[in-house]
Amino acid sequence: VGIAAALVSWAVLTIPFSYWPGGSLSFLMGVYFKVLVIFWLLANVVTTLARLRWMVWTLTLASVPMALGALHNFSSGAFLAAGPEVKRIFGYEAPLTENPNDLALMLNLVLPMAVALFLSTRHAATRLFLIAIMALDAIAIVLTFSRAGFLTFASMLLMYLWRLRHRAERRWMLTGVVLTVAALPLLPSSYWNRLSTIVDFESDPTGSAQSRWSDSVAAAGFALRHPIIGAGVGQQILALNEVRGPAWKQVHNTYLEYAVDLGIPGLALFLLLLVGSIRGTGAVVARAARGGTPESREWFHFAQGVQMSLLAFAVAALFHPSAYQFYFYYFSGLAVALRTHAAT
Repeated sequence: VGIAAALVSWAVLTIPFSYWPGGSLSFLMGVYFKVLVIFWLLANVVTTLARLRWMVWTLTLASVPMALGALHNFSSGAFLAAGPEVKRIFGYEAPLTENPNDLALMLNLVLPMAVALFLSTRHAATRLFLIAIMALDAIAIVLTFSRAGFLTFASMLLMYLWRLRHRAERRWMLTGVVLTVAALPLLPSSYWNRLSTIVDFESDPTGSAQSRWSDSVAAAGFALRHPIIGAGVGQQILALNEVRGPAWKQVHNTYLEYAVDLGIPGLALFLLLLVGSIRGTGAVVARAARGGTPESREWFHFAQGVQMSLLAFAVAALFHPSAYQFYFYYFSGLAVALRTHAAT
């Protein structure tokens, strides 16, 4: 909480030096302060195991209409006007998921919540229900044709395999990986063509991969030339317009967003917040692993689920412009709550 306060304080202090001081102030009041309020509320309201359980269930169930919306858009042909080379579905009609990339990000972050519930319960009917949700979320991530979504999902599978390699639950993750690999031949060739642009971005027929790479280079160059103050919170678009011309687009990299807007101090504070959140949940996982009660088992899996969501965000942040949005701060708030209130 102290690091988050320092981060927003630095953003406020840089307003007089912003490319557009009024725009930075409006951005703070209209977007970032609201996100930080949710972060603070989660940290202070989720104070018991029962409340945490309800929160995890809420996030898990909230993914169902989003995933069903993705399936409906794909089956009904509700595609973006991206050209005949790549047909991409519309996202879910909500501010954080309208774009298919954002939809994939949200589903990837919520998926570990379903995994945590699955691993923490022994009821067969509940487990079958959660398996259906996880399968639905995974299919929806694929249907977004999001390259970042695929990389985040694949990274998450590998991290789960590593984390659970010495625990009895590893059989479930191995089963999930086997089923995922078995389903790969069912994917359309257009999906593999889309993924191939990850390593050969010059082959992307839509031009998005090339554009994002050039934007990242421009953002990194700006950050190196303005290492202390930056362009001002929420003003990276104006800064990039100055560097590479008036394209009026964000850089698709959360870390570069902070570096461009708030300089190296802002980026360093965000990294401290991200790493601190991950380490905080790791401390809860280690404590709960030593317990032998059903409650400690739940604390273990919920803490591990929140940590996996944070690690998934750390990967996805390389490809998403989500510096000041709710995605990360939902799970960082839960990480603070876990560190503060988890039973020893």
